[in-house]
Amino acid sequence: MRPDAVHRVLDAELAAARDRRGGEPPRVLDVGGGSGVWAVPLAVAGCAVTVVEPSPNALATLNRRAAEAGVLDRITAIQGDTDALDHEASADLVLGHGLLEVVDDAGVALAALAAATAPGGAVSVLVANRFAAVVHRATGDRLVDARRLLDDEAGQLAGTRDPLLRRFDVAGLEALVRDAGLGVELVQGYGVVSDLVPGSVLEANPGAAEALAELELVASTRPPLRDVAARLHVLGRKPG
Repeated sequence: MRPDAVHRVLDAELAAARDRRGGEPPRVLDVGGGSGVWAVPLAVAGCAVTVVEPSPNALATLNRRAAEAGVLDRITAIQGDTDALDHEASADLVLGHGLLEVVDDAGVALAALAAATAPGGAVSVLVANRFAAVVHRATGDRLVDARRLLDDEAGQLAGTRDPLLRRFDVAGLEALVRDAGLGVELVQGYGVVSDLVPGSVLEANPGAAEALAELELVASTRPPLRDVAARLHVLGRKPG
């Protein structure tokens, strides 16, 4: 199976960072990194990773995963949120995956990520897509919720148990990244068509998984398919 669109971009970014550092391990900061879904594989790939996460339970799982993968020495875990960042501008790559949807102020949080990024480094942002949420609810017979999500500028179902404070569209996300002082280098979708293909189709057709992966990669950067992906991925570049 080919790497997905986000991993492919991150792999290229880390290779460039390693070159800039003369072969030294890239420095990665994963804010809201949870149990290490992104951090542990990056540490396995040779990166020095710092994870900032408010949940002690998630950090415990992170430590267990890191130990099992043999990379505990490459991961530094800090309990806290964006207020815990030291803003030393030292990270080659900063991840904010699944973060901006849940913080009190997305702009302040993204500015903190940018401040922690070394000049010339990048910030990777992965967020829930407002329009994908509309389509998901409409096809699931939740038409009233679909209309409310479409009408709400923040893409939130206010007054419900919606776990997210906001969802994003491409234009709003790009503006937020630029307001943080970052250049928008790439916007792509994550989960454009892969969630729509039943597992039974992949199991019954040899080569279907590879074909789906290829389709997903191509669709990830092509509007309007990109614009209705389950999540949106932006790579922002810090001047330097």
